[in-house]
Amino acid sequence: MQTTAIRIGTRGSPLALVQAEQTRRLIVSTRVVDAEAVEIATIRTSGDAIRDRPLADAGGKGLFTKEIDEALLGGRIAVAVHSAKDMPTALPDGMVIAACLAREDVRDAILSRGPRSLAELKPGAVLGTSSLRRRALALRARPDITIVDFRGNVGTRISKLEAGVADATVLALAGLKRLGLVDRVAGILDSDDWIPAVGQGTIAIAAREGDAETRSLLARLDHRETSVALSAERAFLAVLDGSCRTPIGGLAKVDGNDLHFRGIIVKPDGREAHAVERRGPVGDAAAIGADAGAELAGRGGRAFFDV
Repeated sequence: MQTTAIRIGTRGSPLALVQAEQTRRLIVSTRVVDAEAVEIATIRTSGDAIRDRPLADAGGKGLFTKEIDEALLGGRIAVAVHSAKDMPTALPDGMVIAACLAREDVRDAILSRGPRSLAELKPGAVLGTSSLRRRALALRARPDITIVDFRGNVGTRISKLEAGVADATVLALAGLKRLGLVDRVAGILDSDDWIPAVGQGTIAIAAREGDAETRSLLARLDHRETSVALSAERAFLAVLDGSCRTPIGGLAKVDGNDLHFRGIIVKPDGREAHAVERRGPVGDAAAIGADAGAELAGRGGRAFFDV
């Protein structure tokens, strides 16, 4: 049994800690490493520190992973646990996604003080969200509503909703399930009409590219279907150069040896959108995602992503 300590790096939010603890338990369950040798280290990220402006204005994707990834590459931790949707489109040199845990529910959920859907919101209602994708999709469905920036962890957003800052908010159902807060859900948005963020519901576990021992251990935790789906989604995002400034949704589903991918790009004001769909063998997952991204890039044109 391996006795070298394994430090797992994570953000300090309640959801991030739940995900890190799940990873810790799975590592221990392999019996490759002693339970006492696996520890969790919390790391404050830029995304946690920035409170005075939207994340898109502060640099976009990677703000919730940057300092953790630096600790990984610097050897201060051996494993980094991330929500896949928070990860930058291009990973830092020397870092790889070594495993994905089985994906949770990919859908978004509406939390409100009554309405169970966007359609039920009163005219001119206020929706709180910090996600450009959710903002754009909401305005596409309900151009009459007002959007306000909703930052903070899940508990903070629920508190803001209860305080009347907004009439409703939209959160990832996966996070609510992991935190035991499903009872707060007023309604669930169907992923056929409301395509989730790339990687939503997926816990991605990163390691140093050259750390063969840790990568071998983490490979035991990998859920193949989730990793295949994520590879298609991230290839789609890479072609579109996705960031927090770009309203993009992408979802791949694996059924045996077949992969079904759907993607969407939306103007921030919701007035224009382009969608794409692809099917193919799982062995071509990344190529399928990249091809779908190329089609949308061509249909939208360079000006589509201008802010």
